[in-house]
Amino acid sequence: MNIYKIDEIGALLKDNTYPGRGIVIGKSEDGKKAVFAYFIMGRSENSRNRVFKEDDGNVFTEPFDFSKVEDPSLIIYAAVRNHENKMVVTNGDQTDTIYEFLKEGKCFKQALKTREFEPDFPNFTPRISGMLTFGENDFKYQMSILKSADEKGTACNRYFYEYAPLNGLGHFIHTYVCDGNPIPTFQGEPERVKIPNNIDDFTNEIWTNLNENNKISLYVRYVDIESGVYENRMINKNQ
Repeated sequence: MNIYKIDEIGALLKDNTYPGRGIVIGKSEDGKKAVFAYFIMGRSENSRNRVFKEDDGNVFTEPFDFSKVEDPSLIIYAAVRNHENKMVVTNGDQTDTIYEFLKEGKCFKQALKTREFEPDFPNFTPRISGMLTFGENDFKYQMSILKSADEKGTACNRYFYEYAPLNGLGHFIHTYVCDGNPIPTFQGEPERVKIPNNIDDFTNEIWTNLNENNKISLYVRYVDIESGVYENRMINKNQ
């Protein structure tokens, strides 16, 4: 087994009907851009009734049809928040936890040690999180997954990863291995994926390979490391 193999993200997604929610963070092939992407999927009507909305660089999930909202507690949240030289992206309201800890001068890991997996028995959906920190004409990034220790939700296991960015390499973490009942939790380290130079190429590769029935929204951001200027692409299946 080649532990340094780098996959095309489309190849990892195309035959997987339900990876759930996913975060990718990495560096463009030319070394000029810091990159992250976040997608959401859903099986229930409540989960599918969502769109992404961007406001001043922050990204939120919100209902597409407010009249159909059943339980907003685990589906409506800030997915992306910015604080000083840091960008936080997560799959739940732990975004706000990390943001508040950063404002207090604390760190990513300290914040997530106060949180655990989602209380959605029997799936116990993991909380996945990432943070990019910019400085000295480069950046570094961290990722985390909080998972149930067993099928009963008895305890929480917390995993943290810290990366020095390499040109053309990203790390991809998602909530589930695949579809199922209960849905099997993501296993192992974040997967190594290729990050192209072109934001549209990367956006299209992710979106076109996500399962058509279950995909909901995708947000991709490319940040110029030298200037801090960024461009983004946002796709909502519900328009």
